[in-house]
Amino acid sequence: MKFIKNGLLIALVIGFCACDSTDLDLQVDPNNIAPEQASVNDLYNNIQLNFRSVLNAAYRPAGEMARMFHLGGNFTYEAVTGPTEFSFLWQLVYSRMLPDIEALLPLAEERGLDIHAGSSKVMQAYSMMLLVDLMGNVPLSQAGQGTDVISPTSDPGESVYAMANTLLDEAIAQMSGTSAPSPGADLHYNGDAAKWVTAAKTLKLRSAMTTRLIDPSGAASTVNSIISGGDFIDEASEDFQFNYGNQRTNPNSRHPLYTNHYEIGDGDYLSNYYMWLLRADKVDADGLIQVDPRIRYYFYRKVDDAVNQDATTFSCHFSTLPDQSNQPDHYAKIDPRLPYCIAWEDGYSGRDHLNGEGIPPDGPIRTSYGLYPAGGQFDWDEFQDTRKAGTTGGLGQGIWPIMLSSYVDFLRAEAALTVGTGEDARALLESGIRKSIDKVVGFESLVSATMSKAVTLKDGSAGTVKELFGTSDEDIESYVAFVLAQYDAGDADTKLDIVIKEYFIALWGNGLEAYNMWRRTGKPNNMAPGLEPATGEFARSFFLPDVHVNRNANANQKSITDRVFWDDGSVDLY
Repeated sequence: MKFIKNGLLIALVIGFCACDSTDLDLQVDPNNIAPEQASVNDLYNNIQLNFRSVLNAAYRPAGEMARMFHLGGNFTYEAVTGPTEFSFLWQLVYSRMLPDIEALLPLAEERGLDIHAGSSKVMQAYSMMLLVDLMGNVPLSQAGQGTDVISPTSDPGESVYAMANTLLDEAIAQMSGTSAPSPGADLHYNGDAAKWVTAAKTLKLRSAMTTRLIDPSGAASTVNSIISGGDFIDEASEDFQFNYGNQRTNPNSRHPLYTNHYEIGDGDYLSNYYMWLLRADKVDADGLIQVDPRIRYYFYRKVDDAVNQDATTFSCHFSTLPDQSNQPDHYAKIDPRLPYCIAWEDGYSGRDHLNGEGIPPDGPIRTSYGLYPAGGQFDWDEFQDTRKAGTTGGLGQGIWPIMLSSYVDFLRAEAALTVGTGEDARALLESGIRKSIDKVVGFESLVSATMSKAVTLKDGSAGTVKELFGTSDEDIESYVAFVLAQYDAGDADTKLDIVIKEYFIALWGNGLEAYNMWRRTGKPNNMAPGLEPATGEFARSFFLPDVHVNRNANANQKSITDRVFWDDGSVDLY
């Protein structure tokens, strides 16, 4: 592929000077830089930032379909999706990121900059698989040919995946054992080539598991090969993630979810179902709730009572107030415990899936994104408004999690249960939970002053925020024991459901993997339905962007019911 750009995305800083007459003999136009004069580090920085924007543009809409984030605006899937959904994402990939990679590769390879080139191939491979996961068939082999191919045809999704895996193989070969200098700024692995290789190999495992429905034996073979090779993401230091900063302006380097809830606007609604999974889904034989130890890190409550608020702050649809006795019948058919209108009465206030009601004045009571992964506030029953112009919590220094060590454990557990890899699914389930909790609790370092703050509770209990509200070893052991006991008591379907539900909880922030998980497994078994009983056909993929369809003579719009190539339709979705 050869991507043609109108101009290189490089800024020049030109100083003024006192010049003599010989400067008038300058033969090179400084405003038209030749490709060989490009700064590889500048190109690489731009690739990383565009990759960050790709994640931002993709993760939320995908996560909305999977109930990780709230999906609203109307009551049916057809009404809430449209051909403009991914226009910006499309332009990011095809007009910015891929052309910059195409410009960087010959320069980097000519200069022996293997880490620049190899890691760019990893980002390209992930981005191409991401497009397929969202929309199905997309251009690749004919893309970026400029006037030579004005209307590139789309490649089958399976071919795009194959090309992406070839790019990963090239990246692995290029960066293995290299002594090349590191990029000036690597926002993922700080220039560590070995970790980039580990990430590339793990993405091949991810690819195999994403496509396991249509190639179970291939998935088993790939997973076993990568695991036996021993080089895959299995500890937090190898986690593939984009790392945000805490700068508010010039530029704003903070996590977009932090900006969404910690500036001055109301921010998005959080998903009632997803919050409920952590707050009240797990109940023992005595009716006691096992609260997830990550909940105070994931979500920040502004109020301690989500029920007894002014009626004008609610838009419950089937009732004026969030009375659980008004839970619609189609909820109860899935799980009579599913939350209606709010997630839980002690302050967890979001919205149900596909709630298309108008927006009431509920900003002061909406639950906000918390410390992980957005770099927001830790919830220690302070119950304050988060809209303080970006001055609280971790100041947005969060992450977009792409592929974490906990994810790999859950994928391996899924593989053991579905394609017969022979690994111990139970042990991997436990390992994934523990790694996820450790990762989340580690974000306390962003708010160390808060965690060490001395407080006295109404009952006279005194201690630090960490001691009174932070996750303890006892909390973790209790949670792990509960999940494993449920796993041990379950049949094959229940075991897979538990693995996938714990994976779903650990995925917080990565909506793409959640969307893939839901389409691949149809689990969790008690996934919340839409607010109305008639939501239309589930969106098994998204529309192609109008910027592509309207300008490409060979492009035809698709339906949201079209399945991507690895979705064999064996799972019923709603």
